[in-house]
Amino acid sequence: MNQTHIHLLITHLPIVGTALGAFVLIHGIWKRNKGTLIAAYNVLIVSAIGAGIAYATGEGAEETIEHLKGISKYLIEDHEESALVSLIALILTGGVSLIGLFATLKNTSQVRRVALISLTVSLISFGLIARTGYLGGQIRHSEIRTDTMSASKEKNDKDND
Repeated sequence: MNQTHIHLLITHLPIVGTALGAFVLIHGIWKRNKGTLIAAYNVLIVSAIGAGIAYATGEGAEETIEHLKGISKYLIEDHEESALVSLIALILTGGVSLIGLFATLKNTSQVRRVALISLTVSLISFGLIARTGYLGGQIRHSEIRTDTMSASKEKNDKDND
C-alpha cells in the first residue's frame, strides 16, 4: 500500500465524519445531552486528524498520477489549493471541538456556547471539505466534471507550446 492508496481511502473520513459530527452535535444541542455532545466532538476530532492524513498523503498521490494521460494539472492544482483551505478549517474544527470536549467534561457554563461555535465551524468545514472532495474526484472521474475551463486552459497551453 502506498500514499495514493492511503490518500484515496482516508479522504472520505473528513467528509463523512464532519457531516456526521455536525448532525450528532445538532442532536446533542437540541436534546441538551452531554454524552451526545462528547460523541460529536470525538467524531469531529477524528475527522480533523483524517484531514491531516489526507493532506499529508496528497503529494504522494499527485506524484503517482500527474504523468498519466488525461490528467489535468489544473484540476490537481485546484484540488490542492482547496485541500489546504479545508485542512486549516478542519484543524480549527478539531481545536474548537477539543475545547468543547473539555468544557463539556468539566461541565462549565460555556457548554452550549462552545457547542454552537463548534457547530458553525464544522458546517463551514463540511462545505469546504466536500468541495475539496468534489475537485479531487474530477481529477480521475471526467463524468462529474462540469467546468471545461481546465480542459480549455490545457488545450491553449499545448497549442502555445
